Amino acid sequence: MTKILALVDGSLYAASVCGHAAWIAGRTGGAVDVLHVLGRRQTAGASPNLSGSIALGARTALLEELSAHDEQSAKLAHKRGRAILDDAQAAITAAGIAAVTTRLRLGDIVDEVTDGGADTEMVVIGKRGEAADFAKLHLGSNLERVVRACAAPVFVASRAFKPIDRFLIAYDGGPSSMRAVGHVARSALFKDLACRLLMVGSDTVKNRLSLDNAAATLKASGYTVDAAIVQGHTESVIAQAVEADGIGLLVMGAYGHSRIRSLIIGSTTTAMVRECKIPVVLLR
Repeated sequence: MTKILALVDGSLYAASVCGHAAWIAGRTGGAVDVLHVLGRRQTAGASPNLSGSIALGARTALLEELSAHDEQSAKLAHKRGRAILDDAQAAITAAGIAAVTTRLRLGDIVDEVTDGGADTEMVVIGKRGEAADFAKLHLGSNLERVVRACAAPVFVASRAFKPIDRFLIAYDGGPSSMRAVGHVARSALFKDLACRLLMVGSDTVKNRLSLDNAAATLKASGYTVDAAIVQGHTESVIAQAVEADGIGLLVMGAYGHSRIRSLIIGSTTTAMVRECKIPVVLLR
């Protein structure tokens, strides 16, 4: 049985992650593995710098107090993590998925995700983390790290779960978007959903041929495809199509350019995930 890896924290997006993970598992027949990772800073305090004017006796007493505080904080972090996992398991089970496991780990979330095994069908993560209400214009700090490191498709959950009956593939003819088309053609997740294939660019012979080939791949798998080439600014055209056509899910290749280029001029992937109010499936 394939596995849906759901990454949960204490943010408002955790409920959406559970709802979408259950939706994916229900359509693919997969089991859900819910993972919560405690960062090392949550379970171990940094050594305090007590040099300076504080007397030796005062430093010793303060160190003992800080040590006791760290120990209590670590216990509370574990209890909170377990409560987050219990809530997630209850929500996914209530959605009709019986095969649900939970894991609480200490370490780095990327290491835990990449060690998840070859049977991982999809990784589900919230668009933003526990600082969502303080940094509404920014994506979660772990999102890009997970997408860049993960071999499996990554499902970026929006703020709230909504049933999905229509999806759009943002196609640019590049290797990652071609893999996205191939994944859709093979996966049970997208079956019976309305499919739109959209390329942003000039309507050249090369682009038309590439788009037609992608559409043919999808049609061979039983999809009725609405394919089009539209000129304009990539992020704006896709955002307008999502809004105008009532699209519930965006599928696209992720980070097709070099990391250095992304750092200098930004990334279409990051911009689309940040701007879209619907979930996004990213494939590298």
